[in-house]
Amino acid sequence: MIKPLAVLAGAAALSAVAVVPASASTPAATTSATSATVTACSPWGLQAGLSTRVCAERTGEQVRLYGTVGLAGPPSPGTPWPPHQELATTLTGTNPAGTLNRYAVFAGSTLTIGDVTGTVSCDGPIRASFAVQSYPWAPNPVTLDVVLPC
Repeated sequence: MIKPLAVLAGAAALSAVAVVPASASTPAATTSATSATVTACSPWGLQAGLSTRVCAERTGEQVRLYGTVGLAGPPSPGTPWPPHQELATTLTGTNPAGTLNRYAVFAGSTLTIGDVTGTVSCDGPIRASFAVQSYPWAPNPVTLDVVLPC
């Protein structure tokens, strides 16, 4: 009589465990899927003697574009740290659409230049470019053309 009771109690416990976690985990999966941010960046490019790239962040249908500027490499041994450099930057998005022109001073630490934001459908391409110029260097834009899932 004890054996059937133990088997019955064990079966009841397993069925309760199978039902409760499955229903409790469903809302958490839905919430995290809608708030996930996906980021893609272009390869690094060399502009005005600095390393640059353009990135896109997608959260749902909202897309944010920004550019980054950093050192192309460490200074050679025995040379001083690079002097402050005045930069003219242009961040252009064709999807989402927008242009941001900004002057910035590069002082050796990585700069983030942005934001162009907008709505892009989940299966739509994201296109952007980022250009940096500083006398005597002309801009040599880095570009991004990607489809990021929602």
